[in-house]
Amino acid sequence: MAINFERLVSRRVGKMLQDTLDLSGSQMSLNTLLSYMIIGFFVIAIAGLGVMFLALKLPLFESFPLSLVSGLVYIMVLYGVLNYKLDKRADKMESILPEYFQLVAANLRSGMSIDRSMLIAARPEFTPFAEDVQRMNNRLFSGESFDVTLHKLAASYRSNTLTRSVRLISEAYRFGGKMADLMEQISKDIRSQQIVQKEIAGQLFMYSIFIAFAGLVAAPVLYGLTGEMIKITDTVWSGILASNPGGLPSTGSSFLKPQPPVITIAQYHLFSYLAIIIITGFAALIMAAINSGKPVRGIRLIPVFILIGIGVFLVVGAVVAGLFGSIGAA
Repeated sequence: MAINFERLVSRRVGKMLQDTLDLSGSQMSLNTLLSYMIIGFFVIAIAGLGVMFLALKLPLFESFPLSLVSGLVYIMVLYGVLNYKLDKRADKMESILPEYFQLVAANLRSGMSIDRSMLIAARPEFTPFAEDVQRMNNRLFSGESFDVTLHKLAASYRSNTLTRSVRLISEAYRFGGKMADLMEQISKDIRSQQIVQKEIAGQLFMYSIFIAFAGLVAAPVLYGLTGEMIKITDTVWSGILASNPGGLPSTGSSFLKPQPPVITIAQYHLFSYLAIIIITGFAALIMAAINSGKPVRGIRLIPVFILIGIGVFLVVGAVVAGLFGSIGAA
């Protein structure tokens, strides 16, 4: 018997997820998406609890919240991937809009009606936008008004550019404006806007380099150095405690009594990996926000950034360990 996961969430959450699926162009059903989210949450949480409690020997009161957080992170990543697909779909559509409106204007000047001009201009290379224009044309034949179908076309993408263009076309259609001239002007405005966005991204390139250096190099290097310092401190304290089984005497005040480090190297490594994942992940999102104004575009960079950050951390740890080992041997 199939489980209806839609009953496990509120209508508001279900509608939000369904809208996201529709805008991303995914053919996945809402029930399938919720099954991935809910089942995946419990699988990740249970696996994380086992790793942290059994393998890393963390206390249960620490392992349980962390396992829940790992499950929530999985859901956030899945939702982020959907938003990334949504944004890429809208971005692809916006890239062809100037050429599309130019073709519509040419068709209008040849004597075609506005709906016929938009349909003929939707070439196969404009897919998936061409398919949406075809569906708009089908709705026109089924009896819907041009204004309604036009706004439904805009609602199928999360794009301010398309929404503003549709608003202008709708108003010109209702009030009898010169549609061909309007289409050409919209095409020019969109192309100018895209050029300005590229120029701004180029001017902000230095900020992106700084963010990448801080997230991919500076933070992992510091964590790697600190980890080796903890290892050395543990080694020193092991020798001190071996020489003084009864512990070190206090130096006048109890708060001045030397104490061995409370944090173990395994706990510090776990903290370092989590911190590097968070820092590099946000670095990817911040870079995407600087370059394009849309943080979700950085999702595709997150795995690469995480691997580079952890790689730098491990390399620095190995180099420092080798350096101190050679010094100790000398």
